[in-house]
Amino acid sequence: MMTTLFPFTALLFLFTMCQTTSAQTTDVLRQNIQQIISKKNAEVGISIIGNNGSDTLSIHGERHFPMQSVFKFHIALVVLSEIDKGKFALNQKIQIEQKDLLPGLYSPIREKYPQGATLTISEILEYTVSKSDNVGCDVLLRMLGGPRVVENYFEKNNFKNISIKINEEVMQNNWDLQFQNWTTPKAASEVLASFYYNNKNLLSTKSHDFIWTIMKQTETGKDRLKGQLPQGIIVAHKTGWSGTNKAGITAAVNDIGIVFLPQGKHFFISVFVTNSKEDDATNEKIIADVAKVTWDYFTKRGD
Repeated sequence: MMTTLFPFTALLFLFTMCQTTSAQTTDVLRQNIQQIISKKNAEVGISIIGNNGSDTLSIHGERHFPMQSVFKFHIALVVLSEIDKGKFALNQKIQIEQKDLLPGLYSPIREKYPQGATLTISEILEYTVSKSDNVGCDVLLRMLGGPRVVENYFEKNNFKNISIKINEEVMQNNWDLQFQNWTTPKAASEVLASFYYNNKNLLSTKSHDFIWTIMKQTETGKDRLKGQLPQGIIVAHKTGWSGTNKAGITAAVNDIGIVFLPQGKHFFISVFVTNSKEDDATNEKIIADVAKVTWDYFTKRGD
């Protein structure tokens, strides 16, 4: 009887030791991140999920942070879901009229087509996600039936802590209203992981491949998640930025995404900076520093 009990006890001991070691190393990562953010005049929310789901870490992970353009990722997911249902098609053409090209909105579409254009939904999605086009974003929202349709989609699929109430035109014209579009860092990472693994079969293979392709092509925020990572590392991400108000407060400098590690591994990371009195370069460096210490942690682990 002792011979069967001993191996079990030994295995239990080793398992406990492994758990303790993992917790300790995660604690080191947490300490490194706390050193980065502790002296900054800003509120920072972070959520990290490791490749196997076992290494998770959050700091202010349940706090509400304004999304700004991060919500364009969520909008794109709902558009693709409707395409999978047959309501729309990627090659379907949408007319963008000159009156839609509002001068107060950041828009590469307006820069390229100042008189308006007829573009496919695929093209509008690429502009909206990869280039963070505000005109394209609002065109997609009108097509869907408004921001609440996006919020309702996530509620229906049991995602919590996602509030999407207004479009880009409203958000960019009223500083205070931007806070109606919010998420928590944990919820942002949960959406990333759920749609990447597609474990709820939320998207078809074609739509799944499409969204992650255009997320990898994101052109904004080069000094955020990607800022200090080795050259050539693939990051599929979506940024958000509020600008700075007259009081010198920046409400949102965000970046959420998947960082692809060597040997086919990856981690999910969502970093939100709000209520910041730091300059833009410092706000972006916070995100880059957090991504770098997280990269170091996972590459050193090698599991």
